Amino acid sequence: MLSFMKVKFIKSALRPPEYPFPYKPEVAVVGRSNAGKSSFINAFVGQKIAKVSSTPGKTRLLNFFELNEQLYLVDCPGYGFAKGSLQEALSWQAMVETYLTSRETLKGVVVIMDMRRDWDDEERLLQKWFEHHKTPWILVLNKSDKLSRSAGLQRKAKLTKILEGVPIYLVSSSKKTGFDEVKNVLFKEWGK
Repeated sequence: MLSFMKVKFIKSALRPPEYPFPYKPEVAVVGRSNAGKSSFINAFVGQKIAKVSSTPGKTRLLNFFELNEQLYLVDCPGYGFAKGSLQEALSWQAMVETYLTSRETLKGVVVIMDMRRDWDDEERLLQKWFEHHKTPWILVLNKSDKLSRSAGLQRKAKLTKILEGVPIYLVSSSKKTGFDEVKNVLFKEWGK
């Protein structure tokens, strides 16, 4: 697979006029503020490009990165637990929703989830939102090293029943395992 990934930071944006010119396929990365989204991105590209913090909710803008001159990876602010006011949380939600509904070059969304968490109300709302907007998406169960292999496979099987056809991948950002299948989706399916 990709042994070396060429990564270039393009820009941070808040509103559509600030987005980069839409001439490459784009993939958005979303997840709870404490799901390990930044760690996933850094392990995925093999470089520290996303800020990792012990305080969830550090990403506050849409951050556009170009990968291998082929596609844009868009790091979106996390949802759920994050330090900040309700007003900030609502503005982040509006910013991400505007991006996901208005960006014509968006090919799909990678949802990062701590595999130890249950699929709860916020995830169900996200799932319904994707279904309503017919947005292609995959689920990446991060932190797979925190459970035994059999426990991880049981979690995946349970979520496979709930999500009916949504591809699910187990990865460990700290051990850097499970990324090849995700790279295939991004570069071979969505990156065209």
